[in-house]
Amino acid sequence: MHELAVTQSILEICLRHADAGHAAKITDINLVVGQFSSIVDDSVQFYWEMIADGTIAQEAVLHFNRIPGEMTCRTCGHIFRPSDRTFACPSCGSAAVRITKGEEFRVDSIDVE
Repeated sequence: MHELAVTQSILEICLRHADAGHAAKITDINLVVGQFSSIVDDSVQFYWEMIADGTIAQEAVLHFNRIPGEMTCRTCGHIFRPSDRTFACPSCGSAAVRITKGEEFRVDSIDVE
């Protein structure tokens, strides 16, 4: 359900920037979504169609650019992409890791007319 609030924020950001640029229409919205961000593309799209209706963004196409997760081992410093089964460092086996990529979620750009 948090996708509704997220989608409302996306719309507000896009409308604010389109207004500042005196745009008549938003045609495309490019979103960056990290693997660990817990954002569900289909849910955002579902809510978008409801809340963007009647705005200059109502026909905008949402583009989801998924960023893979990356972790860094706190023990040995190895940088790796986690497997589906474990977050342990493949180099030394340590579970002391931190996420260094993949939590992103942002509006990267909008296309306007």
